[in-house]
Amino acid sequence: METLTISIILSVIIGLAIGYGIAKFLERKNASKIVQRAKKSAAGILKEAKQEAEGIKKDKILQAKEKFIELKSEHEKVILARDKKIADAEKRVRDKESQVSSELAKNKNLNKELESKIADYDHRNEVLEKKQEEVDKMHNNQVQQLEVISGLSAEEAKAQLVESLKDTAKADAMALVQDTIEEAKLTAQQEAKKIIINTIQRIGTEEAIDNCVSVFNLESDDVKGRIIGREGRNIRAIEAATGVEIIVDDTPEAIILSCFDSVRREVARLSLHKLVTDGRIHPARIEEVVKKTTKQIEEEIIEVGKRTVIDLGIHGLHPELIRIVGRMKYRSSYGQNLLQHSREVAKLCGVMAAELGLNPKLAKRAGLLHDIGKVPDSETEVPHAILGMQWAEKYGEKPDVCNAIGAHHDEIEMNSLLSPIVQVCDAISGARPGARRQVLDSYIQRLKDLEDIAFGFNGVKKAYAIQAGRELRVIVESEKVSDDKASNLSFEISQKIQTDMTYPGQVKVTVIRETRAVNIAK
Repeated sequence: METLTISIILSVIIGLAIGYGIAKFLERKNASKIVQRAKKSAAGILKEAKQEAEGIKKDKILQAKEKFIELKSEHEKVILARDKKIADAEKRVRDKESQVSSELAKNKNLNKELESKIADYDHRNEVLEKKQEEVDKMHNNQVQQLEVISGLSAEEAKAQLVESLKDTAKADAMALVQDTIEEAKLTAQQEAKKIIINTIQRIGTEEAIDNCVSVFNLESDDVKGRIIGREGRNIRAIEAATGVEIIVDDTPEAIILSCFDSVRREVARLSLHKLVTDGRIHPARIEEVVKKTTKQIEEEIIEVGKRTVIDLGIHGLHPELIRIVGRMKYRSSYGQNLLQHSREVAKLCGVMAAELGLNPKLAKRAGLLHDIGKVPDSETEVPHAILGMQWAEKYGEKPDVCNAIGAHHDEIEMNSLLSPIVQVCDAISGARPGARRQVLDSYIQRLKDLEDIAFGFNGVKKAYAIQAGRELRVIVESEKVSDDKASNLSFEISQKIQTDMTYPGQVKVTVIRETRAVNIAK
């Protein structure tokens, strides 16, 4: 049994070995066939690739030839265009040369004509000089004969003639002045308007105010130390927040706030008042109070603008213009408060427009807004009249009002009757006595110049400039100046002031002549 099993196993093993050998043989035979087929396929692929490469090569050669032909034609076109330009330039040069040659020929002919004219002129000049010498000789002979006949020299006769002409001219001038005054009296309505203007010019309002410093009063000097703070931190914080210089000196119970901007100065004053009243003074609290005060001032500015336009009866003004009008309260010009000045000009414009038969409400509007350009939110180099006109145009004001604002300093041309009215009323408000503060030196110099003009005339004994330079009183010597000459002297001094000096308003010249007889009883 075991022998049978072993023989079976051996038979199976032999069978498997024979099968494996047959499979290997078949596999090798199939592999050789596959290799042969692959070689044939590769040879075909190589042949096709060579054919395709030859075709691509031929196409590229054809394209290169076409590109070369195209570039060659373009190059020939560029060369032809360049040759044409060169030919045109050569033609222009030839034309210029021919033109210059013709001009040179013309100039030669002109030079010949000019030389002949110069020679003719020289000849005529010589003839005229000879004739002039003969005329001078004849004139001298006639002058000598006249001197012998009259018994006067030529200079003496000339002096007498000039003196007589002066007297005649003065008399004629005075007569002309008197005739002019008589004619003005006949035109009563025009003269009445002048009187109205002169009356308005003397309107009395508040005098000029100080516009650079404010005094802040304290309950005691102990508060100064708290305002300054430790190592000066509080005062530095206030100055940084408000932009105002705070001066703490030996003045009892007071400190000085210095700033050119009145709004900042007012913010600083109110902020200090709140801080001192509250008692808490430190940098954080200072910044908080300054912010609240600034907002309060802005609201007050708007309220002031509204109240101003209501008082003047002006309606429909843009809110931004109302705010600008309110800002004028904290601005001054030559010491004159800008809002008070604008209100005054508005009232004057209304009165004058009513007298002239114009619209008084429109005139008031132009008068109130004429100086709004003086309160810009930022620095600008545009003149205030032009800036104000631009704002008025931006916020919808009428063309007549805009022109009156822009032309009140003659920076643009006037094209409506409101413009001269605003200009005149602005001058009246600024020129009235006490309206504007002047530098002391220039003020004294103007008074001295007025008196010096008076002393420049013969017969003047004393001269006094009074009423802030609005009147010049001249005392003359009665022996040298008659009553008629006193009247002429007043006219001559006024004309001299008008031509030689620049001044606001008017200057009244009064000449005083008196005769005194003095005796002593013993």
